[in-house]
Amino acid sequence: MPGSKEIRTKIKSVQSTRKITKAMEMVAASKMKKAQDRMRASRPYVVRALQIAMHIAKANTEYKHPFLVRRETVKRVGAIVVTTDKGLCGGLNTNVLRLVLAAHKDWRAKGLEVDYCAIGTKGLGFLARLGANVVSEAVQLGDRPRIEKMVGPVKVLLDRYMDGTIDEVHVFFTTFVNTMKQEARHGRMLPIPDEFRTPGEGRVQTTDVSEGAWDYIYEPDAKALLEGMLIRYVEALIFQMVNENMASEQSARMVAMRAASDNAATIIDELQLIYNKTRQAGITKELAEIVGGAAAV
Repeated sequence: MPGSKEIRTKIKSVQSTRKITKAMEMVAASKMKKAQDRMRASRPYVVRALQIAMHIAKANTEYKHPFLVRRETVKRVGAIVVTTDKGLCGGLNTNVLRLVLAAHKDWRAKGLEVDYCAIGTKGLGFLARLGANVVSEAVQLGDRPRIEKMVGPVKVLLDRYMDGTIDEVHVFFTTFVNTMKQEARHGRMLPIPDEFRTPGEGRVQTTDVSEGAWDYIYEPDAKALLEGMLIRYVEALIFQMVNENMASEQSARMVAMRAASDNAATIIDELQLIYNKTRQAGITKELAEIVGGAAAV
């Protein structure tokens, strides 16, 4: 059994750790509210942007944008992996990277080549260890994402899709459900699917639009507007995914640090009990020696 001095040292060490985890919990809680507000404010924009783009596409039936046309054969795919820059957020990154690994093995088994765009340091490190072909990256985004930092890396995959180098673009990210639950997702971004689940809410939206429910006057023509709207939609979708991921990160970190603080408090109580028992045993032993010595005299 360790001595009293060693136990006191362990107690002080765990107390110091608990102070750190408690401080990190409070910091994450303060950032979480702002991240959630940003995430919820941008959700309607993504859905509305796609609806308007689909209206324009239906108005110009002679022109089919490459983002809307599914290719018959798929030989190479692109994937955007959204993770965090920092750790200590529970299984947030592990869950989404597990989806990446499963999809990567499936694509390779089918003989498909994969180009990756990594958004977040954790995902970049994982792809490097996996030996994947990372063509672009965006790391150290800070606590508030900025679209200009992500446009360049994502555009690398979009340009490859437009010139036919890759045939599909997939996304991996974590969507925010509530403070206690975050869900890892994988979906096809390009070509735009007929149905898609809105980030966070999980409701299925359809890209099919009914005639007569809308009426726009186009200036310039619908083709030019469609190209601009679809590019804007893709950029908004990536921005929203990063917002979802950041809101999930702060929530997961707050929960993880709270659990760590609670566990540290439990360990301190157990060590304190062991320390009291050890100290009582020492006192009992000393008393027994004194009584034994007195009896011998």
